[in-house]
Amino acid sequence: DVQLQASGGGLVQAGGSLRLSCAMSGFSFDDYAIGWFRQAPGKEREGVSCVFSSDGSATYVNSVKGRFASSIDNTKNTVYLQMNSLKPEDTAVYYCAAQINPTRWAPLYEGLYDYWGRGTLVTVSS
Repeated sequence: DVQLQASGGGLVQAGGSLRLSCAMSGFSFDDYAIGWFRQAPGKEREGVSCVFSSDGSATYVNSVKGRFASSIDNTKNTVYLQMNSLKPEDTAVYYCAAQINPTRWAPLYEGLYDYWGRGTLVTVSS
């Protein structure tokens, strides 16, 4: 079975950094994308980033561009989301999800994702 497990969340002060990890197990796909999504209290879930296994390229929602970076470590079957210069508005539960044979036309559209992991809570204090 394909499983995704997000970890690395916690409490951090504004301006600080966290690195989230998404561990993939039961994963034998050559072409996939891993998206990071977040859901803040009282808000809808939104796409944050997407990284493609084929070339390592990534795309980000405007609000995190220049602050967040997503990468794939194939040797560890793990995808990372490095989050720098964190702001209180980044507070949310963060989820990772996998899209098999991904399309690039809407990388942050959650309806295209096939597998989801449980979230990890990120809290940024002001």
